[in-house]
Amino acid sequence: MSNKEFKRYTITAALPYANGPLHIGHMAGCYIPSDIYVRYLRSQKRDVAYICGSDEHGVAITIKAKKEGKTPQEIVDRYNAQMKESFEKFGISFDHYSRTSSKIHHETASEFFKDLYEKGEFMEQTTEQYYDEEANQFLADRYIEGTCPKCGYESAYGDQCEKCGTSLNPTDLINPRSKLSGNVPVLKETKHWFLDLGKYTEFLKKWILEEHQGDWKNNVLGQCRSWLEAGEGLQARSMTRDMDWGVPVPVEGADGKVLYVWFDAPIGYISSTKEWAQEKGIDWEPYWKDKDTKLVHFIGKDNIVFHCIIFPAILKTHGEFVLPDNVPANEFLNLEGDKISTSRNWAVWLHEYLEEFPDKQDVLRYVLTANAPETKDNDFTWKDFQSRNNSELVAVFGNFINRAVVLTHKYFDGQVPAAGNWSSFDEETIAELQAFPDKIAASIEKYRFREALSFVMDFARLGNKYLADTEPWKSIKTDEKRTATVLNLALNIAANLAIVAGPFLPHTAQKLYDMLHLDQKQWGNAGSEKILAVGTPIEKATLLFEKIEDEVVEKQVNKLLEAKKMNELQNATVPAMKDIIAFDDFTKLDMRVVTVLEAEKVKKSKKLLKLLVDTGLGKRTVLSGIAEHFEATDLIGKQVTMLINLAPRKMMGVESEGMILMAEDKDGSLRLLQPNKDTTSGASIS
Repeated sequence: MSNKEFKRYTITAALPYANGPLHIGHMAGCYIPSDIYVRYLRSQKRDVAYICGSDEHGVAITIKAKKEGKTPQEIVDRYNAQMKESFEKFGISFDHYSRTSSKIHHETASEFFKDLYEKGEFMEQTTEQYYDEEANQFLADRYIEGTCPKCGYESAYGDQCEKCGTSLNPTDLINPRSKLSGNVPVLKETKHWFLDLGKYTEFLKKWILEEHQGDWKNNVLGQCRSWLEAGEGLQARSMTRDMDWGVPVPVEGADGKVLYVWFDAPIGYISSTKEWAQEKGIDWEPYWKDKDTKLVHFIGKDNIVFHCIIFPAILKTHGEFVLPDNVPANEFLNLEGDKISTSRNWAVWLHEYLEEFPDKQDVLRYVLTANAPETKDNDFTWKDFQSRNNSELVAVFGNFINRAVVLTHKYFDGQVPAAGNWSSFDEETIAELQAFPDKIAASIEKYRFREALSFVMDFARLGNKYLADTEPWKSIKTDEKRTATVLNLALNIAANLAIVAGPFLPHTAQKLYDMLHLDQKQWGNAGSEKILAVGTPIEKATLLFEKIEDEVVEKQVNKLLEAKKMNELQNATVPAMKDIIAFDDFTKLDMRVVTVLEAEKVKKSKKLLKLLVDTGLGKRTVLSGIAEHFEATDLIGKQVTMLINLAPRKMMGVESEGMILMAEDKDGSLRLLQPNKDTTSGASIS
């Protein structure tokens, strides 16, 4: 990590795929951390460009489009708008949010490819790739599924096994099949352009493992080391794909081919910066080409190889661009003990959270930061969400602010009172106050946002402890000047807290700024016990946070479980067809509509009901294993279907003379087979 002072900062957050909504895993992975960092930089009046945008190319988009019967453009338009709105409502403060389907991005990505092509960096190779003969097209990695050769998972993709995380080639899969037709694909020759990553090995080793050994996160260094020091080393990787959705390959003989999404997606940071600068009427180039610019990529761990190996190799080859100073990647966030999965609908979706908790953006920011997967995978639970809100935000942070403001209105007409002489305890408290901003800043500078947030809460605890120990509600009876001194310092702690909490809890900080009439919001003002001028009017206290009740979190847990159940039903398979029978065998079955006359539970049996039915040929007794699905009294008078020529069978001491026919749903529940209108008992079914 360089200790130099930078003139400007280009901060990027991973481009989210525009094939589905955002969830809390995305937010904890890179968007909340990057927003905290950027808000901190802005509070120091740094020159910052905070850049992001939708990643609108790649196989994930085309798979979604085919599944929904829509065009890729319709898919990306929908999710680009939804994600952009969710980011804005949540308070992610991008300077610019673009999209890789834009004209400026296509031009920028094409220029990059042509620059490397003209420098002779690509190897043109004809290789065999999987082809779906029925669909009449080559299959991109994610259009191929098969069994992972490492762990045996049967639904591994052609580029990666989702279960064990192994990076794969499509030809590594056992029993590959096309996701388009379900058929076994064939190998067919096709021409592509490869980037020989092996030639960048020494540069990457020196740049990453030597220059950044002490300041990059261990998970990032570890993954880079596994790529750079693996037995086979870095291999040539195709930078083009056989597809019709993406940035067309800008060279002759490349019809029907587009740039590999991981070649064009990171370039989206640059094209988005160009759009931003164009709108502001400034030059974009210093933000990417000036050595006095600090470039930081915030990503999830699944994107490490692309941002630390492939993209830097491309930038280095181009020669004009700065390389990232840091790539702080977080691990994965699990949900209620299970891996977040969009395909299984096991997620807390951001747009739904914002609808159900429209005034609690900062609560989620707080919980996801306090429990951030910075060094290992962590777990989000709704119980922890509730606990952190009630015992920390409400009981500590909100309680301190409320007490200080309420007492100021009660004793000093809602104005900041003048401080008298500081006691030794006051001076100790002031010393702690002065130390907190630098401690918090140091942690932010090292991308330790969990640690920094814990210091913010310790700051709030300092305020609570100060009021508890000084007891201004008692001193007001005997020493008004002492009470004034205490509340002056308490209000200045609150003002400091508003500033240092701003990057983490921006909505809450704004409420505090308004409540305290605080104009000095820059980080440089923090650490002073004299931020608020004597006589400054203080607005009446309003609750910064509200207690979350048990029924609220129970509702969210039940919502998750219901989504999981529905997903299991949708993906459940119906029983396989039984052996084919001859028509003569079918005609032996005598199925009739019968009317239930009586129904009762069979003693000592959980499953059996005893029914007396009118078959049209007489009354019969039949036992049916449906007691767990129907109440006996609800069946009386209903017409149902019965196989009446089944040989009698004795069960629980009762002879059953036939079988009531039912339909079983995927979830195991039973349905009555009934005529669509009442008919004669004994009507034959054929």
